[in-house]
Amino acid sequence: MATLLYQGHGSLRVTTTGGRVIYIDPFAGEGYDVPADLILVTHQHHDHNCIDLPAKNPGCVIWQNFDALKDGEYQTLRLDFAAVEAVEAYNHHHKKSECVGYILTVDGASIYIAGDTGETEEMARMAERKLDYAVLPMDFTYTMDIPETIRCAGLIAAKHTIPVHMSPGKLFDLDRAQKFTAPGALIVCPGEMVEL
Repeated sequence: MATLLYQGHGSLRVTTTGGRVIYIDPFAGEGYDVPADLILVTHQHHDHNCIDLPAKNPGCVIWQNFDALKDGEYQTLRLDFAAVEAVEAYNHHHKKSECVGYILTVDGASIYIAGDTGETEEMARMAERKLDYAVLPMDFTYTMDIPETIRCAGLIAAKHTIPVHMSPGKLFDLDRAQKFTAPGALIVCPGEMVEL
């Protein structure tokens, strides 16, 4: 079964059933010793783009925001172990032209990784996709505050929604995490793994 490891802040590691490894926004926490087959970066802020941090298998694909959004068009990456669809991400601190979110599909599980964003127009159309997981930020300073994140979770209507990126400078903030009360809320602490 595929797994998702929350490393802290906005950093994730997904491992497919076949053992292929995907890092998203490498920066925080531990667990970068497992060699990557794919690295995804939502934008170029220092707390999301540490592509040198993970070990890498030969042929590792590194796909960043500037690969995923070209000439105003959101791109799709298809590999033999994963599909990645870039989607819009933006707010008062993040330009739409410089940021993306991703819908990652592995082993039949769909995961929306929002990146650093506020509510987007696209979120209202995501419910029809019946996503399995949404990973949403809620640090207020650079992304959304908790009420907006809860509202976005309702629009997206994924089966499970994991709050991340909770407090600037912190790996995790349990007090803020526990205030995320959207239907399907799934609180995951750094170092914890979820079976997808």
